[in-house]
Amino acid sequence: MNWTSVVAIYVLFWVACAFILLPFGVKTHEELGIEKVPGQADSAPANFQPRKIVVRATVLSAVLTALWVANHVNGWVTPATFGIVTAN
Repeated sequence: MNWTSVVAIYVLFWVACAFILLPFGVKTHEELGIEKVPGQADSAPANFQPRKIVVRATVLSAVLTALWVANHVNGWVTPATFGIVTAN
């Protein structure tokens, strides 16, 4: 596998992880007991921390990419695992 392929897979995992992790740990103004700004949406986050999301997404995507590459090298899960026959 080329290193550019590994980087591309990492970037795809990173974007997916960042979006998946966005709602975790976020609280609204009502949940934190903070007064809202007039016109603010009820669901607007009061404690949004993008650095924390970036760090978590980086770590999680690195782990997922390492598992992906290890599976590619060792062949743990292949199309045959799911009953898909490929012509070689």
